[in-house]
Amino acid sequence: MKKFSLSKLFAINLYSIRKLSILGFTFVALPLVIALIYSANQVTDLSQQSTSAIFNVAELVKTNRQINFTLAKMERSAGQFIILKDQDLLSAYLKDEQVILKALASNNLFKSNPSLLLLNTEFSQAIEYLHRYLTRHPLDESSLTLLQGQFTQLVSIRKKIAEQSNNLLILQVEQVKDSANEVRHGMLKSLLIIPFTLLIAAIFIYLITKPLKQLLGKIHHLALGDFEKKVTLHGSPEMKEIADALEVMRKRLHALELQKSSFIRHISHELKTPLAAIREGTELLYDHSVGELNTEQQEISNIIRSSVTRLQRLIEDLLDFNIVLDSTSLQDTETVDLSSLVAQVLQQRSLDIKQKNLTIDYKNRAIKLKVNAKQLSVILDNLLSNAIKYSYDNNVINIDCSLENSQLSITVIDQGSGIVSSQQEKIFDAFYQGTPAKNAKIKGSGLGLTIVKELLMRLNGTINITSNTGKNSGTAMTITLPNAFLPKTTNGVSV
Repeated sequence: MKKFSLSKLFAINLYSIRKLSILGFTFVALPLVIALIYSANQVTDLSQQSTSAIFNVAELVKTNRQINFTLAKMERSAGQFIILKDQDLLSAYLKDEQVILKALASNNLFKSNPSLLLLNTEFSQAIEYLHRYLTRHPLDESSLTLLQGQFTQLVSIRKKIAEQSNNLLILQVEQVKDSANEVRHGMLKSLLIIPFTLLIAAIFIYLITKPLKQLLGKIHHLALGDFEKKVTLHGSPEMKEIADALEVMRKRLHALELQKSSFIRHISHELKTPLAAIREGTELLYDHSVGELNTEQQEISNIIRSSVTRLQRLIEDLLDFNIVLDSTSLQDTETVDLSSLVAQVLQQRSLDIKQKNLTIDYKNRAIKLKVNAKQLSVILDNLLSNAIKYSYDNNVINIDCSLENSQLSITVIDQGSGIVSSQQEKIFDAFYQGTPAKNAKIKGSGLGLTIVKELLMRLNGTINITSNTGKNSGTAMTITLPNAFLPKTTNGVSV
């Protein structure tokens, strides 16, 4: 039974999004429509029953009032007729008699209820007896006593009719009340359909959004430069079409990625080989190894030496930028010790630090994180290089690290001239170079911070810049990285 349900669910998931949306709307709307129709019918029945009860109450009140008033007139007319023998009084009596009989006959409630029907018959018979007595028998003073007795009986029957009518009305009111309670309970029960419809809606939302989330995951991998994994997706025909289009795009991007990486590696290698020979020859000239140089020759030698050094730095930045482009070899992560990595970067830049007599303020913290070591090394090297470049001589560069909720923050702070606000949004653009440092001996390539931002995107990290250009000038660049942790310790020794 479970396998059958899962197969049915999988079959539904293969529907097109259009069909799935229509099907979901139908399944959600149908129970609500049924509940609405059922509640409407119940309310209609209750309304009709209440209307009938109100009509019966009004009719009974009207009939009883008419009987009471007319019966009093009949008693008065009959008594005066017996005494005065005036035919006009008899005519008035007979007219009132017809009014009572007509009122009793026109009330449908008297006909539908057996008890009222019986009392109605008894009342009519008493009226008929008085009719015969007044119209066919000789009348004298003793007739008044008989007349009073008959009307006393009529009043008694009328009271019974009123009492029975009231009981019947109370019964109808109770029935209306019970019906109202049933309607209320029925409508409350119908509210149970709402969680059911919400559950159905949630199921169809899940069926519709699940392939979309999978598709977003595939697109995210492509955005991060992961072109190795094939784009496959099981779901609706529309999703399969999009997945096929993404797969074609992935193959094309992968081919272009390989071509770019191969080209950059090849051209960098081809440039570094003759550059090494040029630099070696330049150093020999600069060191007077082949003979003394005059002032003009020495100046030309300095220009060549500076240009060769700058060209070498450009090639190194180009190789670093190739790390960003090459997504085929740098996807694997490993556990990296942050202190060791920072020490390695500082060692690589030790000569630049000594040239400016800079002090590095770094508090060694035992923090480890799962990351690509080469990518993080390039990020730290570029941040430190940028701080060294813009720092004044004999200043301090601070490197602060903090860890919160597995989020590592690394801040590199220099005491340089700062970055104006108009340039802070542009410094991450490729080949963009802001205001050069006053004491910079070698011009940068404009790729360093571009490399940092691109690599942080691949590591799911971010970078923020805080910079001042006034009296308290300086720049703080803070990067955040996930998957960091403090190593466990045993007897004070980290493991």
